[in-house]
Amino acid sequence: MSAPSDSELVEQFKNGNEAAFNELVIRYQEKMYWVARRFLNDHDGADDVVQDVFVKAYGSLKHFRGDSSLYTWLYRIAVNLSLNVLRRQRIREFFRLDDVLHLGGEAEEEPDRIMEAHEQRRLIEEAVDTLPEKQRTTFILRHYDEMPYEEISKILKTSVGGLKANYFHAVRKIGRYLKHAHATRRTTSD
Repeated sequence: MSAPSDSELVEQFKNGNEAAFNELVIRYQEKMYWVARRFLNDHDGADDVVQDVFVKAYGSLKHFRGDSSLYTWLYRIAVNLSLNVLRRQRIREFFRLDDVLHLGGEAEEEPDRIMEAHEQRRLIEEAVDTLPEKQRTTFILRHYDEMPYEEISKILKTSVGGLKANYFHAVRKIGRYLKHAHATRRTTSD
């Protein structure tokens, strides 16, 4: 017996079957976590967003029309909630970047290479965090999630052409940021 499709589970939930919603949570919980985690760089914050995604989905799923896939709908909720968290963080305090990246196989690698890789990842995260909101969101969805522009367009409700422009400008700004950071580091180490 094959697993029910998303649309079948949604229908079952609309007809009062709470277990169908639980199945959807199990199906998409980890994916929504990684969406939020890319935006927030924080495990606890991402967990909170995932909870909020499914609370919001539970309250709204009876009105879900299926104009987009369930995944796209949940993804849009996760992105919007993640952006709201970022906005609140920036209002309360200056955005602080936590280094949450873990490199595999560190024991075998040279300490200098490990430090350089950490530094490069930290600089890229800093560069992404300096982008305007639309460019940052487009960059994260396109680069990290490898999502096609058409899907991003549905999530963000914007044109594909606008997304391509945002991505192009984001990549250019990140490149300039990294170039400047490396030039500054060379100058201070000489």
